[in-house]
Amino acid sequence: MRIVGLTGGIASGKSTVSNLFKSHGVPVVDADLVAHDVVRKGTGGWKKVVAAFGNDILLENGEIDRARLGQIVFSDSTKRQLLNRLLAPYISSDIFWEVMKLWLKGSKVQRLVARDGIPEEQARNKINAQTALDWKKTKADIVINNSGTIEETELQFQEVLNQVSRPLTWKELALSREGVFWVFLSAIVGVLVVQKNLK
Repeated sequence: MRIVGLTGGIASGKSTVSNLFKSHGVPVVDADLVAHDVVRKGTGGWKKVVAAFGNDILLENGEIDRARLGQIVFSDSTKRQLLNRLLAPYISSDIFWEVMKLWLKGSKVQRLVARDGIPEEQARNKINAQTALDWKKTKADIVINNSGTIEETELQFQEVLNQVSRPLTWKELALSREGVFWVFLSAIVGVLVVQKNLK
């Protein structure tokens, strides 16, 4: 199983590429949905956020008012960093377990995606708070430039899909579910052979 991370700035086309992966049967773990889940009422993330930001961020039903919290954190970098520190362990853990479930099922490709849907003013604040796109490009193995037409994006996506769908390398195979199975089976056979020879 290969893990493919998808990132980009606001309105950069992450959802378009994510939907292309989904339409080709590639499982998707959506980091934004995970982030929503970790702050549901009563969760550990919810408790930490409410303790840090107070009851003013709560709706009448006790859920976090995401729009209100967004206004607070995207206009104050210190509060944004605090929120990130509070939720990162929960988000990372949940993403890990979602990927682990896919690995156990034997999924062939994994995709992580974050989606955004916020008002324009918050979007500007969020853009200013994000890591520079040029820096992200330097860290990427593959870049899809979707500033052109949807057809051009789809062509680039096809090339990426071909790359991530190619057969696994020996190292990747060793880390796959099948590879772990064969290593485990080989170890058991080895132990049985050694025990038989010691008798």
